[in-house]
Amino acid sequence: MATTTDAGRHFPPDFLWGAATAAYQIEGAADEGGRGPSIWDTFSHTPGRVLDGDTGDVADDHYHRWEDDLDLMVRLGLPAYRFSIAWPRIQPDGRGAANQFGLDHYRRLVDGLLERGIEPIVTLYHWDLPQALEDAGGWPARDTAMRFGDYAELVGAALGDRVDRWITLNEPWCSAFLGYASGVHAPGRTEPAAALAAAHHLNLAHGLGVQALRSVLPAGSSVSITLNLHLVRPATDEPEDQDAARQIDAIGNRIWLGPILDGGYPDDLQDDTAGRTDWSFVRDGDVAMIAEPLDLLGVNYYQPTVVRRRRDGEEPQVSHGHGESAESPFVGADTVAFVEQPGPVTAMGWPIDASGMEELLLQVHAAYPNLPLMVTENGAAFDDEVSDDGQVHDPRRIAYVDDHLRAVGRAIDAGADVRGYLLWSLLDNFEWAYGYSRRFGIAHVDYDTQTRTVKDSGWWYRDVIAAGGLAAHDG
Repeated sequence: MATTTDAGRHFPPDFLWGAATAAYQIEGAADEGGRGPSIWDTFSHTPGRVLDGDTGDVADDHYHRWEDDLDLMVRLGLPAYRFSIAWPRIQPDGRGAANQFGLDHYRRLVDGLLERGIEPIVTLYHWDLPQALEDAGGWPARDTAMRFGDYAELVGAALGDRVDRWITLNEPWCSAFLGYASGVHAPGRTEPAAALAAAHHLNLAHGLGVQALRSVLPAGSSVSITLNLHLVRPATDEPEDQDAARQIDAIGNRIWLGPILDGGYPDDLQDDTAGRTDWSFVRDGDVAMIAEPLDLLGVNYYQPTVVRRRRDGEEPQVSHGHGESAESPFVGADTVAFVEQPGPVTAMGWPIDASGMEELLLQVHAAYPNLPLMVTENGAAFDDEVSDDGQVHDPRRIAYVDDHLRAVGRAIDAGADVRGYLLWSLLDNFEWAYGYSRRFGIAHVDYDTQTRTVKDSGWWYRDVIAAGGLAAHDG
């Protein structure tokens, strides 16, 4: 267990430390090595979709600079690195035989990690759906789930002798509801019924992906999914606000946890969304396929959510990212209002509240006490700049990560089986609809020169990893 003493907080000896990235956010080389276009290529090249017209065409140029970036990880003392495979690099059209240039790129990356003593953690899908599959219907189409199963098998067979830890999907809530309901993420559709179908087919893709991976991976490999579970708090104890929180929990959390871990979609979720869909896209046998046993559950946490019932005459709040949308991402919860929380916020405008991390981990542990957990993303964006001394001083990020790691430690003390912490992110990168205006990295990237400068938080995190924990707070 984690322990707190006068000397600080120490984590279990086998606690896995690391950092995370995603392919479209860092790789660049959008038309090299046989890569096909993804929905994010199309979305980012559509005027008005991404702040300042930014695209991921170059991003951090990691595709060409990966060896230097791996050496950077060594300097930071990272024991593990979570990255995603770009589906369009493996199957440019989302189907058919594998593009060997794409597989070879990731073989080299994984071999480079292993040579440096860094454990690779592979995420198969971090939002970059091949555009050809979107043209054929995207995630609202059942066939996309089938294609994901094929893709998972190709990658698992190619890298399974090198990679022990696998994640099927990253934050499917964003893929379904920001992509197909509010439209603030690719592919930018505002079709609430399609978003619900997309959610189901993402669940189905996960189940098929687990089956495919287990058919080709060696025994003992770990297969999981990463969810951005919403830590939802009602604004008051009033029944209407409690029910608002229930609705967000249903469409934000239980739409995934229900079929994956509880054996079906919650009745209240289906009741809430009855005006949008009849759920006929769920076929006999689907839930059994979705409910493949997990070795671990990845949890991403950035902020808590406080909600109440919207008052008569009050306009709905529909923005959930850069730009405005005519639709809420929370389908079926149209009368829920999101309460602005007091206190400091990050550059994303997200409230800083580490207590939500502890609360969320304990909630998940209470519901699934035998399922190991890992924090697969946590971090903060701030307006970082290189100072006159050539360094990047980011004390607010250090404070943020310190507070959230202490929250993870308290959750471990209270019984949660948390196996590791992966900081978001290794590098400043393309922050989706915010383009390059938001910096999450522990290494600063000058996008004109591609120079990497380790921030103070990066050196601080190196020392935390080396010590296996946190020093005592001053004062």
